[in-house]
Amino acid sequence: MSTGGNLWTHSCRERVESLPLAADTHADLVVIGAGFTGLSAALDAARRGASVVCLEAETVAHGGSGRNVGLVNAGLWLPPDTVVATMGEVAGTRLLTALGDGPATVFDRIDRHGIDCDAVRAGTLHLAHSPAGLRALRDRCRQGNRLGAPLRLLDGAETAARTGSTAFHGALLDPRAGTIQPRAYCTGLARAAMAAGARLHVASPVTRLDCADGHWTVHANGHRVRAGALILATNAYHRDLAGLDAPAHVKVGYSQFATVPLPPKLRDRVLPGGEGCWDTALVMSSIRLDRAGRLILGGVGDAGGRGARIHAGWARRKLRSLYSDLADLPFEHRWQGVIAMTGDHIPKVIEFGPRAYAVFGYSGRGIAPGTVIGTAAAEALLTGRPGALPLPVETRHSERFRRLRAAWYELGAVVTHALPQRAG
Repeated sequence: MSTGGNLWTHSCRERVESLPLAADTHADLVVIGAGFTGLSAALDAARRGASVVCLEAETVAHGGSGRNVGLVNAGLWLPPDTVVATMGEVAGTRLLTALGDGPATVFDRIDRHGIDCDAVRAGTLHLAHSPAGLRALRDRCRQGNRLGAPLRLLDGAETAARTGSTAFHGALLDPRAGTIQPRAYCTGLARAAMAAGARLHVASPVTRLDCADGHWTVHANGHRVRAGALILATNAYHRDLAGLDAPAHVKVGYSQFATVPLPPKLRDRVLPGGEGCWDTALVMSSIRLDRAGRLILGGVGDAGGRGARIHAGWARRKLRSLYSDLADLPFEHRWQGVIAMTGDHIPKVIEFGPRAYAVFGYSGRGIAPGTVIGTAAAEALLTGRPGALPLPVETRHSERFRRLRAAWYELGAVVTHALPQRAG
């Protein structure tokens, strides 16, 4: 089962050519990490006329940017009122407004640079897995509407018509949102950044950072890059390096299973409008279709770890509970990634030295926030205006018991996925 590996690698039509760092050089800005955040920063900086070097330890979109569900959501995982309560009225509203416009920013960038990433702007559905989940969505809808978000609460009948499943009690529709092929979008950002003049080097793991006289020296592949500004955009895939403490977050696994393409008669019934979906369950799951009509089922948990058999069994039972007539449809792709979760589920921009930001902690919402915050981080550093960022810059962030909490999340997913699924 699921021998095809990462579907997004298999189906990516965007291409970019890059070589490892092979000589000492200098730049106005060094970006570490070639994901949504780092490449958005590199693209914006290069378009502003700055010299940019982007260093990636593996390949473009190696981390979460090439492994996620591909939902281009507005806002954060948290309800708006919780964001405001955590950050304060002014800061919280400012971040929510910026991220509410996040999907428009992503789709505009796709159009502007001709990125071939199967963009579908049909909205997303937050699915109520229980009556309590529907009540939570009703409250979230009121909060969003109060801030001007065009959210609409759907009843069970309309949700069934849109999903093709009777398993849900209702849904929250966000028409601003949509879906993409995430690895292709990230690769397209890399192509656009290089076309604008950024220098991208893959297979170039950074091993050390030094700062002297307000300038940074970045060591990679036995060579040095000197720069006046630095963005660390490694998120959940950070590697230890000398001269910098690792960004503080909790790693949470998320796995996906993609079927073979649905038969035409079923494709017309399952998610006929093309929305991407996730649910209100504590151990969250997601469903969507790709361009070829594969049903992609995702869930919290590491399908490459010790609980692999349990997570795989859950995927089969979950598919059966949602769509009984798809119960025996083969899975042809399986892959997993890691989410950088913060305790308050709000992204962080940490200033860890002169003109140096670490950007991380999207808690499973990386596409639009990564694009928005990465772009703003480049502007803030190059113009000297931290206010260009949609959230406050902090000088420190800590997370207690990170390994224990990561193990707890995985244990919760394993236990939940071992339980029988209720048929829809």
